[in-house]
Amino acid sequence: MTILQKFPCNSTNMKWWALLMFMGITLVHVLGILIFTRGFLLTRTELSEYSKCSDIQTSPCNNDDTCWTKPALDRLVIIVFDALRFDFVAPSSFFEEKKPWMDKFHVMHRLATQQGASAQIFKAIADPPTTSLQRLKGLTTGGLPTFIDVGNSFGAPAILEDNLIHQLVHNGKRVVMMGDDTWIQLFPDHFNTSFPFPSFNVKDLDTVDNGCIEHLLPSLYRDDWDVLIAHFLGVDHAGHIFGVHSASMIDKLEQYNGILERVVEAMETQSEPGGLHENSLLLVMGDHGQTLNGDHGGGTAEEVETAMFAMSTKKPTPYLPLEVDNSYCRSNVEGKNLCISSIQQLDFSVTVAALFGIPFPFGSLGKINPELHALATAVHNLGSSDSVNAQNRSETEDWMEIYANSLCINSWQVKRYIDVYSGSSVIGFSDNDLKDISDLYEEANKIPYHPSHSSLSKSKLKIDAYSKFLTSVAGIARSKWTEFNLTMMITGFSIMLASIFGHIFLIKWLVKDGLRFSSCSSPVISFEMIFAYIVVFIRSCSFLSNSFILEEGKVGSFLLATTAILQLRYALMKKKMILEAILFILLIPIVSFGIQLGQFKQAVNSLFLKVSDSWMLGINSESYIWINTVEVLPILVLIILACLLFKGICQRSFIGIFKLVIVGTIFSYMLIAMYWASDSHLLSQHAAFGVIRGNVIPRVVYTVSLLQVLFLAIIHLFGSEKTTVWKEKLVGKALAMLCSWSSTVILLSGKQGSIVALASVLGGWCIIRLMSIEGDPKNGMAVTASYSSHTILWNLLAVCLFFCTGHWCAFDGLRYASAFIGFDEFNLIRQAVLLTIETFGFSHILPIIGLPFLVAYQHRAADKGTEGHVLQLCLVYLIYGLTIVIGVTFTILCVIIQRRHLMVWGLFAPKFVFDVVALFLSDLFICLASFYYIV
Repeated sequence: MTILQKFPCNSTNMKWWALLMFMGITLVHVLGILIFTRGFLLTRTELSEYSKCSDIQTSPCNNDDTCWTKPALDRLVIIVFDALRFDFVAPSSFFEEKKPWMDKFHVMHRLATQQGASAQIFKAIADPPTTSLQRLKGLTTGGLPTFIDVGNSFGAPAILEDNLIHQLVHNGKRVVMMGDDTWIQLFPDHFNTSFPFPSFNVKDLDTVDNGCIEHLLPSLYRDDWDVLIAHFLGVDHAGHIFGVHSASMIDKLEQYNGILERVVEAMETQSEPGGLHENSLLLVMGDHGQTLNGDHGGGTAEEVETAMFAMSTKKPTPYLPLEVDNSYCRSNVEGKNLCISSIQQLDFSVTVAALFGIPFPFGSLGKINPELHALATAVHNLGSSDSVNAQNRSETEDWMEIYANSLCINSWQVKRYIDVYSGSSVIGFSDNDLKDISDLYEEANKIPYHPSHSSLSKSKLKIDAYSKFLTSVAGIARSKWTEFNLTMMITGFSIMLASIFGHIFLIKWLVKDGLRFSSCSSPVISFEMIFAYIVVFIRSCSFLSNSFILEEGKVGSFLLATTAILQLRYALMKKKMILEAILFILLIPIVSFGIQLGQFKQAVNSLFLKVSDSWMLGINSESYIWINTVEVLPILVLIILACLLFKGICQRSFIGIFKLVIVGTIFSYMLIAMYWASDSHLLSQHAAFGVIRGNVIPRVVYTVSLLQVLFLAIIHLFGSEKTTVWKEKLVGKALAMLCSWSSTVILLSGKQGSIVALASVLGGWCIIRLMSIEGDPKNGMAVTASYSSHTILWNLLAVCLFFCTGHWCAFDGLRYASAFIGFDEFNLIRQAVLLTIETFGFSHILPIIGLPFLVAYQHRAADKGTEGHVLQLCLVYLIYGLTIVIGVTFTILCVIIQRRHLMVWGLFAPKFVFDVVALFLSDLFICLASFYYIV
């Protein structure tokens, strides 16, 4: 016995069953997305605290300095070679097979193998994500950046949490930057002098590098800086375009070796007592590695393993005990012994801060690296490395004591951060983790002292205990913030995949057992239906490519145009609705034009939101006619929409409730027109319009819209039906609800809102009219085919409207200013709601509310009765939901496959977030619509 037999179509139970069905689908989606997100989008809360010199007074560590540690450096030169693989720097003898790109950095090998030289090569390990912006953030903050850093910097590129650059500047260090302009985005007001160069064009191998060369070498002879940062991009761009094997890559590496030769020569010639570089440190480093294809962003060994070269202008380093020294040595290609140490990029900021004697960044989780610390703190020539006399041991003991106390301060700072983080963040550590951390910290602070222990032995015990504490904390943090849980990701994907099959099963079940039409014609699946689902599949598959995601708006408009041409073909064959088909095709170029404008950063608010340069149109923005057109056209379109609504209520016998709501919308449209007119160049100086500026009109529009929605809901729950004509009632309810939402959506969208609204009205009307091409369907399968093709067409139009309004799937595509229309003060919930309505209003909210028009104007609807209409409404919403969930599921599949891709955090993850929010919003409004239209 089927469910329909248990709950007859003419019973109230069937209507409630429809609502429960959509609510169940929503819960499945929520479950799948939450499980997947738990394994993918790991989060961290940014804290606003900053470390200060005076904070050290509360630490249990010995400190006689004015700040945290005793300064060991006067000047620091940081040269960043973007995407520097470890095997670019390490000798080929350290690998099983020699590659063409190896052994190009002769200067590093020479300095690192010189007897008693103060130079060292490191294997630097980065934490994923290995995108440049996230790596620079990790290097300077000492934290573990994740995709969603919840805090003040959400949606802003600048780093607002404590970081190394802030501490350097705040403590009187002069910082000079040249190269990749990402540094300016992250630290907009920190540099005394900066020479940024655009980093967007990956096909350009030389502009950034030549700019660095132009300013780097002369700067080494000047005394107007303490820290110099030069960020080269040629290797990164060569990898992206040509790959690691390319001749361009070899040329770049050889060029960099020549640059380093000149840098080292400039520093060594000024390293004598009293010279500019008497006490300087050179750090040559990569921010991440790259795969053989030049990609980075994930966590493979090729991507996370980069290199660091350190050279001090001081005398050789002291002897490091084996317990502290983690280097490993081999003969290089010339047969000379070369040792390579390892360093975590997490340790970079705290090590540099300790060497400069400044406070450590508050959120740093790193450990002061012993080899790099010893390299920069050496002050005496200890002679031969294989002869350790009493003087050597004395200086070693001195360094060990200094390092142990530095680790004490390091551990105190990390423990302080963990305590504050766990107390202020809902995304904190578990009680067991906090207990383990506290126990390790207490153990390190209570090293037992025995009179027989030497100072060296006691320092070793302290170093071991503090190192164990810091390593454990970093491991716990990594497990919380940086590791993908592939099992949970696949589980979430499987649930979403099951949801697709659930949609298909319910659709087939409704057709088979619910839509009992006469069987006078065979249930043939039409080509139009097959083509519609092929279009959905093609669009979903495009999400597997970063290039197609970047051009998603163009893909949507292309598929919409293709489907529209097919509709025109049917219209010509049937000799029906030809005018509507032509009008729909003519509408698509207008929508595509809006999509093109939305892809330009300078047109982020679309063409009619503000008067902007129109060079791409060949129109002079200073033109009086152009300015008047931009100002007047949106208002005229809004008046046209109001007239259409007024004509609609005059020609139809809507019940008074619906007429009242529509009249309220016309009133809101007039208020919006006045609001725009008061802000226009033509009328802004008029005294009458000056009075109505401000927040009054937007708040009145919001209030009217909210009251309309509440009024319709109350009437639906407690009112009585005054008409038995089902089509008339459905059209009235749908139009009234659309009107209730439209005024707010139009207002938040700016002056483009009225134009997009008119385009959506015309597009929707054409789709409804084109449904009648096939005539009166005779069976359930024919109804399904008709609904499938036109519902998918409806969805494609909605997708295009999202991009037409100037949005794209990235956080910098959000128009935060729209959330403050009508309000000056910030309220998180209110601003989030307004921003959501503005972002998804035309693309999700209004299309879902308007879907019942497809059923109301379907020919078969007039003679099937209320029960048949209920089932057809369920069918339409199931098909619409299926098209959305297929796209989201393919996005999830894309994220799983591309989780180690270069663009995973910059492109795929934002796309996932936008699609998930859109899915939840669609599910919510489908549930509300089913309650409003069906129950």
